[in-house]
Amino acid sequence: MRRPLFRAPFLLCSALLLTTGCESMKPRAVSPSDGTTATATEQPDASAPTEASVLDAGAPDTTATPSPWQRARVGDRVEYAFSAHRGRPGADTGVGVAGHVTLEVIAVQAPWAWLTVTFTDDQGRPLAHPRLSQPRVLPMRMEETQPWKEEHRGQRSAEQTTAAGRTWDARRFLDDRRPSDGPLQNRLYANEPGPLYLTHGLLDASTTLSGFGASGSQQLTLVSFRQGSDAASTVPVLERPWGPGTWYDVRQDLSGTSSVRRVCLGAERGFVLRKEWTGPTGDAPCADFRDAEAQPLEEALLHAVSEAVSQPQQWPPVAAGTAPPRRETFTVAQHPIPAFVLEAPAGEGAERRVQVTTYAADPWGAALNGLADEARFIPLADAVYRAPPKGKRVPEDGTALGGWGKWVIDGGR
Repeated sequence: MRRPLFRAPFLLCSALLLTTGCESMKPRAVSPSDGTTATATEQPDASAPTEASVLDAGAPDTTATPSPWQRARVGDRVEYAFSAHRGRPGADTGVGVAGHVTLEVIAVQAPWAWLTVTFTDDQGRPLAHPRLSQPRVLPMRMEETQPWKEEHRGQRSAEQTTAAGRTWDARRFLDDRRPSDGPLQNRLYANEPGPLYLTHGLLDASTTLSGFGASGSQQLTLVSFRQGSDAASTVPVLERPWGPGTWYDVRQDLSGTSSVRRVCLGAERGFVLRKEWTGPTGDAPCADFRDAEAQPLEEALLHAVSEAVSQPQQWPPVAAGTAPPRRETFTVAQHPIPAFVLEAPAGEGAERRVQVTTYAADPWGAALNGLADEARFIPLADAVYRAPPKGKRVPEDGTALGGWGKWVIDGGR
């Protein structure tokens, strides 16, 4: 199973019981299949397995046809309505978020197209949820350093559908894993991405959770698109990057062994990339993305709204009934960061242990300029200490943010 690109890096399991405080919002039943005039289920090849595996319908063969990314223009834009909901075990209410997400090309400087990723409510206002409240910048390489392909599994069917005021010849991919306690995944792609090349031609995507007590769903539905022009543009500063174009380091002290893990994030032709190293990486911070995890940009969007309802809704994530956090300054590679420090009992046994977790006071503050989105909402440091009745605490296992930077400079290389 593919791991999500923008997941939180591994840290010690928190002893805090995280609570949520958002009002329940059911996902909206919006489908671009309204207006469908024809549907045809493709018969599987007799030589193929029952569950077909096919390449992304929205990703043309770049060896045969030029990529639309090579023709990216300032103002190219797609907008989707999104919703996500998570149920609470044993409760009638849950946690939900809904609104619109927009991808727009704001600068082109070969070999890069620079995009903004903006989440808003239905009226275009900023969302209150901390993870979705700020726009991000995403540099996308218009050329490939290697071919990236995404497979969709499940039943395929062809149909004609109306979305964003246009009729599309489309292909649906339906993967139902509920009989084995898995999710139901439904994806609808235009056969020819055209102006939807930013998201491989995606018209609609939904995932319904099932099994093991899971309850919830997330959805993207095309609302509008726009084609841009060859207008002049200025490359933006990577103050609030979504991730691609940046790197960060995590120091790890686990079971008496110390190491540094580097996370490098990139993007090429509609795919976002993630690669980790442990140990020296050479002079160039992110020189090699071979064997990187690759995820289509549209799936990364869907994962972003999923994480918004899967993670704590308040900041910092303080569990009810625990001591309030204290304010401190935490320094990372000469970056002083205003922070909250939380303490909680850890483990059982004769010796008392304490888990100390440090979060940035403001995940979007200037002190974290240039840091990837995924690293802003995890602890700056997370450590377990042995706390004898007398004397100083003795550190045991721990992780901490060790530094960060960007590898795309002045339009990239």
